[in-house]
Amino acid sequence: MTTVTTRTVAYPADDLTMIGHLALPAGAGRRPAVLIGPEGVGLSDVERRRAEALAELGYVALAFDLHGGRYLEDPEEMLARCLPLLADPDRMRGIGHAALDVLRAEPRADPDRTAAIGYGTGGAVALELGRDGVDLRAIGTVNGLITGRPGEAARIRCPVWAGVGSEDPIMSPAQREAFTAEMQAAGVDWRLVVYGGALHAFHHPPVDHAARPGVGHHPRHAERAWRDIVALLDECLPVAD
Repeated sequence: MTTVTTRTVAYPADDLTMIGHLALPAGAGRRPAVLIGPEGVGLSDVERRRAEALAELGYVALAFDLHGGRYLEDPEEMLARCLPLLADPDRMRGIGHAALDVLRAEPRADPDRTAAIGYGTGGAVALELGRDGVDLRAIGTVNGLITGRPGEAARIRCPVWAGVGSEDPIMSPAQREAFTAEMQAAGVDWRLVVYGGALHAFHHPPVDHAARPGVGHHPRHAERAWRDIVALLDECLPVAD
């Protein structure tokens, strides 16, 4: 096990002061870098631990913030914040660019070798960075199959991997079809994995507060989705490249 160093980073975005979680691998040299976006409730220990797990593998990883340091336990408050955000690609891109600037400015990070992954709203932010033409090596999204403005997916310059639960009522079969049609029409190198029997946010451990209907943890698929994301990074952004 390697030694991982972590610290919080504050930065402005969306008229808020965001509080991200940066994880650095052992050593002193530059490493490939990964941006990690959280579910709509906001940055939690789940994403912090994933940043640290990626640092263990040799990546510089930044788990970014959505809500100015807040975690929105109340589903209604979360929807009131996230639905307008998801309907505004420019706001999502602003949040993504602000976090990416922080990550790329980190001296240990190789700014020319970055990827973006995310869950739910954070995954939608990662996709919008791709649609904005950002130079990324890979994009991975779980539960975030949000379609973009017509034609802009053609600006995605890297492979896109997407995962979704078969029983997810939020990312419905119609939403999946629209997403894959967009990727295919744009000529994107894309993959979609449907995890049988899984609900929305299946990757997220159970929470001790109210959640939206259709949300639920699936331990086996959570592990599989994480392995799939690590495999995507290993293929497109190898540490030893």
